[in-house]
Amino acid sequence: MTDRKTRLAVILITSLFFLWGFALNLNPILIPHLKKACQLSDFQSALIDSASYIAYFLIALPAGLFMKKYGYKAGIAFGLLLFATGSFLFYPAAEMRHFGFFLFALFVIASGLTMLETAANPYITVLGDPDSATQRLNFAQSFNGLAAFLAPLMGGKFILSGKTLTDAEQQAMSSDQLNAYLNEEASSVQVPFILIGLVVLLVAVLIWRTSLPEIKDEEETEQKPTGSIWGEKNLILGTIAQFFYVGAQVCISSFFIRFADHVAGIDEKTAAYLLSGALLAFMIGRFIGTYLMRFVAPPRLLAIYSVANIVLLIIAVLTDGMFSVYALVGVEFFMSIMFPTIFALSIRGLGEKTKIGSSLVIMSIVGGAFFPVIMGQVSDISSIQTAYIVPAVCFLVVLYFAIRNGSVKNVTLGTSH
Repeated sequence: MTDRKTRLAVILITSLFFLWGFALNLNPILIPHLKKACQLSDFQSALIDSASYIAYFLIALPAGLFMKKYGYKAGIAFGLLLFATGSFLFYPAAEMRHFGFFLFALFVIASGLTMLETAANPYITVLGDPDSATQRLNFAQSFNGLAAFLAPLMGGKFILSGKTLTDAEQQAMSSDQLNAYLNEEASSVQVPFILIGLVVLLVAVLIWRTSLPEIKDEEETEQKPTGSIWGEKNLILGTIAQFFYVGAQVCISSFFIRFADHVAGIDEKTAAYLLSGALLAFMIGRFIGTYLMRFVAPPRLLAIYSVANIVLLIIAVLTDGMFSVYALVGVEFFMSIMFPTIFALSIRGLGEKTKIGSSLVIMSIVGGAFFPVIMGQVSDISSIQTAYIVPAVCFLVVLYFAIRNGSVKNVTLGTSH
């Protein structure tokens, strides 16, 4: 490949990091929005996360098999087509105001995202000088963080109306008036998701027409892994910790807007902007945390951050007003280094089992489908503020994993989510 073609390829693959980061971080906007438009409980609205994150568990292995047979470029193109198709399905889902249809559309989108994530990390490392592969990966992942910041900002502006009726106000409406209000709310997702689908289709066309190097899988002549992967106790513990961590991460963001309204009376648009700031704190925290690891051992920093999050969540549960909201913003900051640190500690020292161990840890992302539902159920029984005890319990598991790895002095962070 020429330098010009290589630069174009790097730009296109980097755009994938942005696209999947943007799509996933629209969920905290869709949860309060569809809760209102489809008249859902907190438990039901949490299924939005379940529809997205269950795809990572169900589609990851088929995605790998697809790319093994047809190549990574075909996998990326197919993933983008799924992404675009799911985005376009939001239009009829909104017309029907059918929550099950929305969930199906989200599952299709997330299936496409799974294929993009499966391909993008290895692809970005082979585009250019091998010596700068880590820098390219970190550069691409920074766009994932940028998307996380922009998604709630744009979603708050173009999807959320800022109008939330109380139960009494809804009961005072006629049936036609209420349906008109709910249909108007539902329809606000149509244009944004059509535009997202068109952008994704454009990227798919550019990817397909661009010359990209084909990634060759490692030959199976290497030494076969010996012994059962289930005998790797630290890997299993790390997989469990990652399961709980991703669950906590999704819980914190997904119900942030509902929480801000409950404890401080903040309207949904303003809360969306605050969430955007919280996710910016997450991105900044990753850079700061990576720098601090030069001086503090990763497991120790992971333990410190876990304790900080537990304390902040207790504050968020027990206090009211803006102080509680700022406590959640602080949690976003201290979550920043957790996924890559848990991942790196989990697969450390696995040798020939590293590949299967990595797959196991990545599959634990399904925690994002599990814990928000529990949190939604707790919220329906008590309150959304009380429900934030669920991620606090999750961070206890992360703390235990960090303590168990306390003797480790250094790891290389090579992946994030």
